[in-house]
Amino acid sequence: MSTAATPENCANCEAPLGGHYCANCGQEAILHHASTREFLHEFIGHYVALEGKLWGSLVRLLFRPGLLTNEYIRGRRVRFVQPLRLYLSFSVLFFALLKFTGGADVHVGSNDEDDAQVAQVVAPARKMAESAAEQQTKMAPPLDAEGVRSKLAAEAAIADMVKEVGPSKNKAQSEKPKVIQDDHGDKPNDRDEFFDDKLRDWPTLRHQWHAFSELPGDQQWKAVQNGLYHYAPYAIFCLMPVFAMILKVLYLGSGRRFGEHVLFALHTNAFAFFIFSVMLLVHFTLARFVLWCWLIGYLPWAMRRVYHSSRAGTFARWTVLMLFYLMALLFALLIAGGMGIMTVGH
Repeated sequence: MSTAATPENCANCEAPLGGHYCANCGQEAILHHASTREFLHEFIGHYVALEGKLWGSLVRLLFRPGLLTNEYIRGRRVRFVQPLRLYLSFSVLFFALLKFTGGADVHVGSNDEDDAQVAQVVAPARKMAESAAEQQTKMAPPLDAEGVRSKLAAEAAIADMVKEVGPSKNKAQSEKPKVIQDDHGDKPNDRDEFFDDKLRDWPTLRHQWHAFSELPGDQQWKAVQNGLYHYAPYAIFCLMPVFAMILKVLYLGSGRRFGEHVLFALHTNAFAFFIFSVMLLVHFTLARFVLWCWLIGYLPWAMRRVYHSSRAGTFARWTVLMLFYLMALLFALLIAGGMGIMTVGH
């Protein structure tokens, strides 16, 4: 326990002190020296200290739709995690998990598997040819010169037939890219001509598109994916005012201020990020089904609790909200992917 004497005035605002905290600015009266322990205590104290801000916020956010928003509107704010901090925390958690756990690798059949399949076809044919030759040798009388030549010709024909089974696989593989190129050879040119025409007045965008189109398919997808990982969190965060504006229009005449709609948007989207984060970690079909059901039913339940509308009115507004918000979300993700294209060559 610190034995330092309490100063007479606050070190931050110079107001007279009368307790453990400044009545004017709220800073602690006795300041400790900066240390790692102090920083950890300050960080953890905002979430899991004795006040239990995180746990109280999580219980209301996850299991009682709309209650956390109502508590904040009623003025009960110090006991809970701030809405923006809650949103940012779960957003960072989701995109971090998405980056490290998302994207399953596509496994293509190996050459060994193909060789095994060819061997399964060739081996029976070879065995049948050899057994037939042995039986013919045992049962047939001695051959003259003409018979020997016929036998050798037949064996050579069988050997050629067996050999053609193996090379046919390699031939098909070597010809496959040519077929794809012939089938789709005109499409990239048409696509390039289309974008060249559209981007004629923007040389920078035109140059970036050319650099992107010259990449192989896997590198193109990687560039788009990097753009999504890097820019999607910002794009979705910028949609919070859009979410709130749609609510403002849907609930005209309710007396709710725009800030209250933003508050509701932050809480409901923080819930969605948390549920999606759990889905990335849980691989049980039944658990994911339950999470999807709760995710779908959460928003209309929260809307009914916060805005006090009828079931039919809530469902109608929820349908319109989802329609326009998903359209805006798709547009934001396209922009994020486009920003990934703009980073090609840099």
